[in-house]
Amino acid sequence: MISVTPVILCGGSGTRLWPLSRAGFPKQFLCLTGKESLFQQAVERSTAVGSDDIHVAPPFIVSNEGHRFLALEQMREIGAALGAALLEPVGRGTAPALTVAALAALEAGNDPILVVTPADQAISEQSAYTAALQVAVREAAGGAIVILGIPAERPETGYGYIKTKAGADVSAAVFDVEAFVEKPDTPTAQRYLDEGGYYWNSGMFVLRASLWLAALEYFRPDVLLATRRSWEKRSKDENFIRPGNLEFADIPADSVDCAVVERCPGSEFPIRMVPLNAGWSDLGAWDAIWNVLPKDGAGNAHMGDVITSDSRNTLVHATSRLVALVGVEDLVVVETPDAVLVADKSRSQEVKHIVSTLDQQQRKEHTLHRKVHRPWGWYDSVDESDRFKVKRIQVKPKASLSLQKHYHRAEHWIVVKGTAEITCGDKTILLTENQSTYIPLGEIHRLANPGSIPLEIIEVQSGSYLDEDDIVRIKDSYGRH
Repeated sequence: MISVTPVILCGGSGTRLWPLSRAGFPKQFLCLTGKESLFQQAVERSTAVGSDDIHVAPPFIVSNEGHRFLALEQMREIGAALGAALLEPVGRGTAPALTVAALAALEAGNDPILVVTPADQAISEQSAYTAALQVAVREAAGGAIVILGIPAERPETGYGYIKTKAGADVSAAVFDVEAFVEKPDTPTAQRYLDEGGYYWNSGMFVLRASLWLAALEYFRPDVLLATRRSWEKRSKDENFIRPGNLEFADIPADSVDCAVVERCPGSEFPIRMVPLNAGWSDLGAWDAIWNVLPKDGAGNAHMGDVITSDSRNTLVHATSRLVALVGVEDLVVVETPDAVLVADKSRSQEVKHIVSTLDQQQRKEHTLHRKVHRPWGWYDSVDESDRFKVKRIQVKPKASLSLQKHYHRAEHWIVVKGTAEITCGDKTILLTENQSTYIPLGEIHRLANPGSIPLEIIEVQSGSYLDEDDIVRIKDSYGRH
């Protein structure tokens, strides 16, 4: 029996899918191609590889501290078990991320085959994906590093390419890899397409945990040594494993491709490729989203409340209100409650420049949506002006906010749904629908939901400073400072 542990890499901010994807809620956690998020789809795909000779363990996820509860909540929604959540204190690339996963897998007492996949890709044909992955797992069990390659359909300049060895049967299930080539210009990409034998690099790898560590020690011993130092300083909190913060920050940043995979051809580490013809897309920008969505007779792909007249080949994602188009072509329109993007579809990649400007200007639209998810639920800032802010807050059943206080604001709470348990100073009270209370400036307080249905309240803040950093946490159930 071959033992498999999926490794889902959840990093990345998806800046080219702004304003829907933001640092606080990136694209892998969005529902872009169906009712489940890209992360949820990745978990389900990777755990479906099991067969008579392949046993699949619960997946490891590699995420950052800020997204840990978001990932766990989405796994709970689909009923998926978790092997471990490995939390990176800072992003150092996919090579250290995979190394941490390999060390954790070996510590679990075996040497499994790691099925490594990003959390932000789309696959439309599950059965074809499963079949290709099973071939890759069996090949990896024989001692090879295996990469999934996508048959090139067009002269794409946005992907790296895999060159397979000449003379191979084009219908083969496994190919020897001759070389990896970086993103080409258009004439070179066209030549690859004309010559044949070139595949897009999907960024999905299958290999044994010990083989990854051996290859990394051979090609990048500095990365392995630094990651081991961080792993030795790890802490564990239930399913959360945190490598040492300071030591992790000292790891040289590198990707799986650059650190190891691209160096394997011609080395002592055998590398092979399994073709994946399963409707793959990396959904890197809005034009890629348009490509995979169903369209009407005029080539329009619309989500939400959208009305068009004499418009063709457009993509509209309306989140909170009606969007209407008249007489336009090849546009992307993405509407959210606090930001609207309008772009030429052919220039979707350039959205990252807008995000860079937002970051330089330190605007909150770069990081957070108006509706912000928290471990206990969410809040939506529905209105604000000088000296006041209005929020709609939902708290999950049996969940609670931190015990806290504010130096610059007072709060009024009105319960609109469910039951609220409110701590204010040395008193604790229960409030139900249409009841309200007042939290004075500087008073220690807490909001909790003791019930079995979501609690919703309207919060009205008033004071001289109303940003989220005016929170002094006294006690917190989620390990936040």
